[in-house]
Amino acid sequence: MRSTQPIGAPDGVAHLTGIVVRALRGIRLLDGTVADLLLAGGVIEAVREPGIALDGDIVPGGDLDASGWRVLPAACEPHAHLDKSLTASRIDPGAGNDLMDAIEQWRAILPGIDAADISARALAAVHRYVARGITTIRTHVDVPLHGDPFRGVDALVGLREQLRGRVTLQVCLLAGSEVPDVVIGEAVARGIDVVGGCPHLAPDPHHEVTRMLDVAERHGLPVDLHADEQTGVSGPDARMDIVDMAEQVLARGLTQRVTASHCVRLGSLPPARLEPVLELVARAGLGIVTLPITNLYLQGREATHLAPRGLTAVRRILDAEIALAAGADNLRDPFNPAGRADPFETTSLLMTAGHLRPTEALAAVTTAARTVLGLPQAGTAPGDVADLLLVPDTDLGDVLAGADDARVVVSGGRVVADTRVSRSLDLPVLRPAIPGPLAAGPQSFVR
Repeated sequence: MRSTQPIGAPDGVAHLTGIVVRALRGIRLLDGTVADLLLAGGVIEAVREPGIALDGDIVPGGDLDASGWRVLPAACEPHAHLDKSLTASRIDPGAGNDLMDAIEQWRAILPGIDAADISARALAAVHRYVARGITTIRTHVDVPLHGDPFRGVDALVGLREQLRGRVTLQVCLLAGSEVPDVVIGEAVARGIDVVGGCPHLAPDPHHEVTRMLDVAERHGLPVDLHADEQTGVSGPDARMDIVDMAEQVLARGLTQRVTASHCVRLGSLPPARLEPVLELVARAGLGIVTLPITNLYLQGREATHLAPRGLTAVRRILDAEIALAAGADNLRDPFNPAGRADPFETTSLLMTAGHLRPTEALAAVTTAARTVLGLPQAGTAPGDVADLLLVPDTDLGDVLAGADDARVVVSGGRVVADTRVSRSLDLPVLRPAIPGPLAAGPQSFVR
């Protein structure tokens, strides 16, 4: 058998970026078993018992000894705003924003933002996402009413091409109700991947849902709408965007993927009202994206007690067998001053605030997120896309809680990020409280 190159220890020297991986030897899979993964052409070619020799030539350095590491599917960020990212330093640091305040702050700084500014911040944000294990990002992009309306579209479509082969970037239009149809049509011509808007902020939400579905149907594009991003469920605006979306998808017979993002109001519906909505959504085949950190920040500020969590009905959605993705939404901007661009920040919140099981939280940022985005599955089964995240072979609960920082990120079989962490503490030597085989032994984390 050919000699292998060791990945090395989680606190060692990062040295793998740029390597095309041909094999990961002795790596722990999600079910707890240890195996050799063979990769070819950016996909998983085979899963074998450890120690079986490879056939044919090996890319130099691509046969890696992965003992001491476990492998997960690489993560997705199914809902970002790269045009807004990393602008928190430009607003009042003491402001506590609800949704409308955040919109006003963004609009106040937008005139001073050009395409070069967007490109630079977006790329800086992508660096953070990828280093933490995210290889796929769907970013929404505004169409400003003043100045060049396409500066964000052009910047992010250009970034998509710049990242091609290393990061999958989907550019989703975010057109407000004030944006004319002709501008939306030009944005489509300039290369957006997904049609989107904000019906819940429009004077006539039904008109906006209809308008965006018309565009998507005309051009054969998928749809991702900001929907029901409020907690109130009564009064004259009680008609829900997601219900309108589902009814129109069924009436039109749309075959492209349609996604409802946020859907905060579902979390406020009593069971008798919620169940028929979810049955309709399931029949229509919609996907839902929940965005805990941003909606926990924005929602419920007006409450004097028993503040709503700002989360959609994640448990009921999964029970209804609706595809559920989860992301962070905004990253250090008026809509969310915090955030680490880390999928395990999202899994942690799904478990603590959303009460999901670890299996479900992990799926929401990996396999289920790819389903919602309409992408082929990534993982460790033969034929899967070789988008992988290697983490230390410790208790997976620690990983999902965000306790481990060392990560090796593989996109299409190529190492795109390698992060190691070395610490020095003046404390007694730490000895494992749980024996190694128990801590790293078989655990089923496949949903």
